[in-house]
Amino acid sequence: MLRARRAALAGLARAGEGAPGPAPAPGLGLGLARSARLLLPPGGAAQPDPQGWREAVAAAVGALQAGGLVAVPTDTVYGVACLAQDSSAVRSIYSLKGRNGRKPLAICLGDVDRLYRYCQVNVPDELLRDLLPGPVTLVLKRSEELNKDLNPFTSLVGVRIPNHPFIRELARACCGPLALTSANISCQASTLTVSEFQDLWPQLSLIIDGGPIGDVQSPECRLGSTVVDLSVSGRFTIIRPGCALTPTVEILRQKYGLIPESS
Repeated sequence: MLRARRAALAGLARAGEGAPGPAPAPGLGLGLARSARLLLPPGGAAQPDPQGWREAVAAAVGALQAGGLVAVPTDTVYGVACLAQDSSAVRSIYSLKGRNGRKPLAICLGDVDRLYRYCQVNVPDELLRDLLPGPVTLVLKRSEELNKDLNPFTSLVGVRIPNHPFIRELARACCGPLALTSANISCQASTLTVSEFQDLWPQLSLIIDGGPIGDVQSPECRLGSTVVDLSVSGRFTIIRPGCALTPTVEILRQKYGLIPESS
């Protein structure tokens, strides 16, 4: 854990050379006894503060490569990510959440094109691009490229490409997929601000603070992604309704003629 925190801070230092970036958020640079926290500048990598985004991506990549866990904003709720191909880091996520060892983790990618390396796809490419990026997890058959220690009890894997610029940039900067789960203890409510999962901070190498995600007073904003199984050709199964159920089902049934099955 200390190694991953040092890597996160080193990533910030390397990325900070040249034009100055934003001031660190509280908790950053205060020693390694606590997790580093970085306030994400608004506006994405294009503007108004591309340097700040590069710093955040560099710090997160450094922490992940050192085996750490990084809290990240997504298009639904806050998540915790690690490198999916790092078996030790995957075990750390289960320990962090107190998660049932037979409850699978999704992988997170930056672009649809990368999905084909880790999954066996039996639906049209256009269908994938109609749903991704977006608040949907697609469950497909996994390929041999995926870490065998990730969800070894199933031949399937859920894939997320969140419609959030930071996590997509982070996923693109990593050589393999991320493993991604919500930033909360299992069976507790999903989180929309970093302060809501403060109890997890000591076990995290880096917290990327992207501000509130949605309306913190709205239960609907905590539903998480819609999870749909597309592993059987011509059919779909809703595993979790999530926040995008209606538009997802409309696309699958009306545009592609897939037949719903009960989970």
